[in-house]
Amino acid sequence: MQRLVQLAFDFFEALDSKPKQPPAPVCKAPEAPEIGASDPVPLPTVLAPAAFRHPRARREVRLGDAVVAYAFERSRRRSIGFSVGPEGLAVRAPHWVTLGAVDAALREKAGWILRKLEESRERQARTEQGRIVWADGASLPYLGGALTLALDPAHRFAGRGAALADGLLAIALPHGAAPAQIRDTVQAWLMRDARRHFTERLDHFAPLLGVRWASLRLSSAHTRWGSARADGSIRLNWRLMHYSPAIIDYVVAHELSHLRVMDHSPRFWSVVESVVPDHAALRRSLRELPAPPWD
Repeated sequence: MQRLVQLAFDFFEALDSKPKQPPAPVCKAPEAPEIGASDPVPLPTVLAPAAFRHPRARREVRLGDAVVAYAFERSRRRSIGFSVGPEGLAVRAPHWVTLGAVDAALREKAGWILRKLEESRERQARTEQGRIVWADGASLPYLGGALTLALDPAHRFAGRGAALADGLLAIALPHGAAPAQIRDTVQAWLMRDARRHFTERLDHFAPLLGVRWASLRLSSAHTRWGSARADGSIRLNWRLMHYSPAIIDYVVAHELSHLRVMDHSPRFWSVVESVVPDHAALRRSLRELPAPPWD
């Protein structure tokens, strides 16, 4: 009996003497760090593809690293046509062309499409940055510079609505005038000033080009700066008054040149160049500098 007790004692003592394994580590989910202004942007955000979405988009295609949702319509044209405007990509295709062929054509022109979409997006951003605030002390782009709007409660210019003096456009309205009132008064003044300025420049360039213009009408178009008809009728956009005199001169000379050549052939551009040698640079500036929105 004593022998059995001793053996049991030795057995349990041996168990206690075995080296003990360290406890298994407990796996914990890492705590989410707080994201501050100086912390790196989360990886999913960095990897998110650029997206361009037309407001009337009906189809979507992946072009390179970008997702492009585009407006799509069938037409009686003979080939696939696409254009990039302020709203995004618009595609027109014949009825017999498959949707796969349409997407294949877009992928083939992916570089051009993405470049134009990015340029359009940047242009829209610049346009929004230039939006005019219709309030006392606001800035109005004028002839390549800027005017400061100054409400004039004394109504010193009540007969004219507004008057220009020393870089200030004094507006015959009280300080409590609504933005729409200020905008409409400024527009009326700017249109009168545009007619005066355009008339002077038409009279300057017409003799140099050997043409005669018959009438001038002001345009409010958003996509066209001017037009000319064979009967001598000229239309010019009053928003040109936001641009430099040199750019205005280019547009005036451009329309008057159409009274000699009614197309855009090399002969037409040689006529323009005869009075505006740097017309190409001015045309590029006009295209790259968006006019501020008035709405």
